[in-house]
Amino acid sequence: MASPWAGELELEFAKRNQQTVLTRNYTVAPWKIQRSLYPEGDEVCHCILLHTAGGLVGGDRLSAKIHLQPKAQALITTAAASKIYRSTGAESLQNVHIRLDEGASLEWFPQETIVFSEAQYRQQTRIELAPAATLTMWEIIRFGRTARGEKFLDGNWRSHTEVWRDQMPLWIDRQYLEGNTEMLGSPNGLNNYAITANFIFIGATVEPELITRIRSTWEQGNYQGVSGVTRSLAGLVCRYCGDSSSDARKWFQQIWQLLRVSYRNRAICVPRVW
Repeated sequence: MASPWAGELELEFAKRNQQTVLTRNYTVAPWKIQRSLYPEGDEVCHCILLHTAGGLVGGDRLSAKIHLQPKAQALITTAAASKIYRSTGAESLQNVHIRLDEGASLEWFPQETIVFSEAQYRQQTRIELAPAATLTMWEIIRFGRTARGEKFLDGNWRSHTEVWRDQMPLWIDRQYLEGNTEMLGSPNGLNNYAITANFIFIGATVEPELITRIRSTWEQGNYQGVSGVTRSLAGLVCRYCGDSSSDARKWFQQIWQLLRVSYRNRAICVPRVW
């Protein structure tokens, strides 16, 4: 049996002469990062992460540290969907630590994660924001390989996310799903849907008028599934539950567009790998 992966990723971005540049790029397999891209000009650095093993198996340990220096702007996504494979008992773990200095802006948009039945997975994410720094992120999770009729009938998924500023919590979210028929069908579980997705914007006050406009994008989009939009103390949280990852992504891109124009006066720029 192959030894578990112990991957490491460290990225640091800085603003130099009006351009955001990647000043530190340290990876240990299976992490790999492609070259920096500037499809919307020098201010925003786009980076694409690649997981060369294709997915996580039981016992894998991945860590990622991302740091943006003052006023740096970066968009990070992944080259393909991530997979959490079935496990015979060992848990796979991913730790992410993000630090954004004053006025920095990070857009963290990994592609869909597919959680196989019998997977054992835990992720921990901690984000530290300086004044005027903002984070926009999403997560789209498919439970079971639904294209082949698989349901998430065994295994578990754990997620713990914390966002802090000045040693005060701005947002803390804990999720735990245990694979079984009761969880799949319960309104407090997946409610017979296969996908859950979260969109988070945090670091700035969102006015009620913008919340209303975001809710209207769902109402006018003819999407399938259920959704919710909640205004937080320093941002917002949007949740999706349904069967279409493309619906989740399309709705999230509409939200992203409204927020980007409002807070950065810049239209969105969709990465080509999507």
